[in-house]
Order: sequence, then structure tokens, then C-alpha cells
Amino acid sequence: MQFVDEASIIVEAGKGGNGCLSFRREKFVPKGGPDGGDGGHGGSVYLIGDESLNTLIDFKYQRFYKAQNGQPGQGRQMSGKGGDDLHVKVPVGTTLIDEDTLEVIADVTEPGQVVLVAQGGRRGLGNIHFKSSTNRAPRRTTPGTEGERRNLRLEMKVMADVGLLGMPNAGKSTLIRSVSAAKPKVANYPFTTLVPNLGVVKLGMHEHFVMADVPGLIEGASEGAGLGLRFLKHLTRTRLLLHVVDVAPFDESDPVDAAQAIINELEQFSATLAERPRWLVLNKLDLLPEDERESRVADIVSRLAWDGPVHRISAISGDGTQALVQAVYRWLTEQRRLEAEDETAAEHERDMRARMEAEAVARAESRLSRKRKRDEDEDDDFDDDDYDVEVEYVQ
Repeated sequence: MQFVDEASIIVEAGKGGNGCLSFRREKFVPKGGPDGGDGGHGGSVYLIGDESLNTLIDFKYQRFYKAQNGQPGQGRQMSGKGGDDLHVKVPVGTTLIDEDTLEVIADVTEPGQVVLVAQGGRRGLGNIHFKSSTNRAPRRTTPGTEGERRNLRLEMKVMADVGLLGMPNAGKSTLIRSVSAAKPKVANYPFTTLVPNLGVVKLGMHEHFVMADVPGLIEGASEGAGLGLRFLKHLTRTRLLLHVVDVAPFDESDPVDAAQAIINELEQFSATLAERPRWLVLNKLDLLPEDERESRVADIVSRLAWDGPVHRISAISGDGTQALVQAVYRWLTEQRRLEAEDETAAEHERDMRARMEAEAVARAESRLSRKRKRDEDEDDDFDDDDYDVEVEYVQ
């Protein structure tokens, strides 16, 4: 299945049914009076979180979603049937943004979460509502109102506790294959993941967490180079970042330069995301002679001026991976306990998520502004005179 994590759709609620203009007509009832019924309310459009979905590919082929209109009222005070609501399933982890106002409507983070995105039109009133002692035969009704129409942008971010960060071919996919049941493609040549992969890391009964492997970054990713900019957003929902560094690159490049480039791109993409706890994971130690491993590790840590946790692993052989995932699980468990017991810690987490969402909206606004400018520039290339062509015949 193709992975699609962004989509633009149009949702339109149903129109309310018109009120009915009718008068009672029965034998032996000479003055029946008004009996026009009301119209039905228009159907609304709702989006529902569904954990069985992991891509927005359906919205690539169907972009317009409309709820049912309400039926008009009828005589004998019969109201029209209300339009059926439309329920559209989206993956859990989808952010809903109004493309016209750039308002974040909602963040679908729970299975079964229901979000109203387009309100159905109100019903019209029949003439029975307008009778009075001075107006016994009203010919007045009201029409149903139009349903709400919105241009929505859907942005899906994978729901994971831990995110893997690093250059292409650093061994992130091998690591997630080693510690979970996820099976992303790996190869013994320079290769990068093309789509995010999620893996559930299980340590025991009811002891597990979700790890996300996103496409590797290259220098300039924060400005759109490679796949990094498109997929860095998937790390914004994680609580912990594991910075995977290849200590023995096949091209003999400097691991410190590669690690520093990733840190720079992360900071340029999102200052808030760069504040997330980040651990250094030095991978592929099995490619170094045993007597060189400690000196190589010490050199990398020293030159990076790294003062956080450091883990030494070989993802392909599994050395050090269990110690890593156990440390991650203990850290996640402690963080959840702190947030449950300490309101300050919980407020800090909410603040970080709010700031990252604000940065996401700013990036979306910037993209739309650039798109509008390109469209305007293209329109400026043409005018009415462009279709007046002079033909010169040459003998």
C-alpha cells in the first residue's frame, strides 16, 4: 500500500430542507388553516479516528465529501426527513487544518475520536409557524440554510513513543528490525527508508512501546532537500529521540560531521523538537576492531561535547540493543508517572506539543503563501493580448 501522509479535501454539509406552504383541505372543514410542515436539517460531516488506517491514500482518489440534504416539509404538518450525517474515517494521528484560515480544527489522537468539521444546514419553517389572530392564512415560509463547506488539509503524523533520527544508512531500519516485529527493507549498499515504519517493542507482558523509523536526513533537509523535511514532522509526537550514528561509514566520512549535520537540521526544522530528550546511539561497533572501539566512542562523544546518555550497539548482531530498549522503557514509564503525579510536568508536555503544532501551522502557512505567489506569477505571464497573434507571410 502506498504511504500518503498529506491530503487536501473538500467537505460540504447538507442543505436544510425548505419549509412547506400548505393549507388544510378536507371535506366539511371550510376553514382548515395553514398546515405546512418544516424541512429536515441537513446532514453534518464528521471525521472519526480509526486505528486500522495508517495512510491517507484514500483521500488521494476521493477529495470531495458531501452529507445528505434535508428533505422539504409537506402538507398536513409533516416535517421533511433530516439528511444523514456523513462519517469519514481518518488514521489516528491526523491533524485537521482549515486551508482558508489555517486554523487547526482538531488533532485526532484517539481511536473513535469524533470531530465535527462541517455543520449541516438548519431546516426551513413551514407556514404553520406564522399563523396568528391577525394573519390566519399566512403564505410565509423560510428556506433551509446552506450547509457549511470547508477546504481541509489533513496531515498525518505517526503515533510513536520513540523516534529514530540519523543519516541514511546509519542503521535505523536494522535497529527497528532487531528489536521489534517491523520488517522495513534493508540492504548492504547505501539505501534510505522511503516511508516511516512503526514497530512495537515488547519487553514482557504489558510492557511495550512504539518506535518510529523515518527516512534518513541529509544536509539541507530543513530547506526541502531529500525526504527529511516531509517526514521530520512524524517525530513531533514522540517523547524521546534516538540519534543513531554510524561509527564506521562505508565512505570513511567523519561520524561527528554527520551527527552535527543532523543536529543542525533538527534545530532549523523545529526549535521545540530540538528540545526533546535525545540519546546518542553509536551503531555498527562490530565493524571496528575491539581495541579501537572505546577510543572511537570517546572521540565522538568528546568532539560532539555530548553530555546526554550514550549507548553502544550493533543493530545487525543485536549487541547492546536489549540494554537500550530496557533503558528506553524505564525512561518512558518514569515520564508517564511524572506527568500523572506532577501538574508542572504535565503542563510542560502540553506546552511543547502546542508549540510544535504552532510551528506546523506556520510551516503550512509559509507553503501556502509560496504556492499562491507561484500561482499569481504564472497568471501574470498571460493577459488578453496574449491571444492576439499577428501572422506574417514570407514568400
